[in-house]
Amino acid sequence: MIAIIDYDAGNLKSVEKALRGLDADCIATRDPQQILSADGLILPGVGAFGDAMERLREYELVPVIKEAADRQIPLLGICLGMQLLFDESEEAPGEEGLGLLHGRICRFPSDMRPEGADGDETQVRPLKVPHMGWNSLNLQKEGRLLKGLPPHPYVYFVHSYYLQAEDESVVSATADYGITFHASVESGALYGCQFHPEKSSRIGRRILKNYMEVCDVH
Repeated sequence: MIAIIDYDAGNLKSVEKALRGLDADCIATRDPQQILSADGLILPGVGAFGDAMERLREYELVPVIKEAADRQIPLLGICLGMQLLFDESEEAPGEEGLGLLHGRICRFPSDMRPEGADGDETQVRPLKVPHMGWNSLNLQKEGRLLKGLPPHPYVYFVHSYYLQAEDESVVSATADYGITFHASVESGALYGCQFHPEKSSRIGRRILKNYMEVCDVH
């Protein structure tokens, strides 16, 4: 059974629907016993870093998630959920993340220009933030979460902040949007993707199936 950690995250229902569409045994819960007895965990998330950490503390989920990580229960963070796995975010100065992986979350620069733009840069419109829509991944290593994907798969993003991992060996994929940023991570039993697999069509279904295999949930 995969437990989707319920802390009022906006994309919880869409993640649950996607898993059920793959016939996965899953439940949305904030009950510590259900979380710690699950075969795998998903930490969803859309919204603000500081608000999300406040809710995790309010529901007393921070120590539960850390205990699950200590027990090596597979944990997949999606979008904001991935960002929460790290130390800190520019979105909420002074707010500590879960610190299960090391790195910081940074805001996209406001003056980013499209790659390869010709002519006077002042005449080229800056890229919009948030980064929203389909974007290809640059796979750095196959690992288990991204197993079997084509070299540059397209996935769906919605975010204004991006990951800068301290240890680049945990980065399984990057993406380009004005800058190159870390889009997916894998380290031991910890997994994360800045994009939304539940909104990423065939590629997203493959990623979720891969995660079901990691959790031995069929």
